Amino acid sequence: MSIATKPKHIGRNISRIRELRGMKQEALAFAIGLSQQSVSNIEGSENVDEEKLTAIAEVLGVSAEAIKNYSDETVLNVINNTFTSNDNSTINGVNLQPNFNPLDKILELYERLVEVEKEKIEYLERLLKGK
Repeated sequence: MSIATKPKHIGRNISRIRELRGMKQEALAFAIGLSQQSVSNIEGSENVDEEKLTAIAEVLGVSAEAIKNYSDETVLNVINNTFTSNDNSTINGVNLQPNFNPLDKILELYERLVEVEKEKIEYLERLLKGK
């Protein structure tokens, strides 16, 4: 029993790369001189002619081969293997364990706020006495 490999859907690959780039269909259409509906039709097509594929690839900043060979798994592997964070809270945000008492910090901020308000009152009183 043989398992046939699923053919690459070039239009879907174009759509995914475009979305990863944060580009709308209208912007891609304008850049390659087509209508938004034409881009929608291209993204729905399994195959795209080489001329259009090359123009789209140029606008998206990738090669035509990258569009043909695109896979979500590869992108996720690249992201997972290259993402580094100097801030552990990004990765372990749920398990954040502060090494200080948050109530102490709130109290410090409140005391600072009261001090600033006292200074403001003193300043305003000096201004009123000067007039």
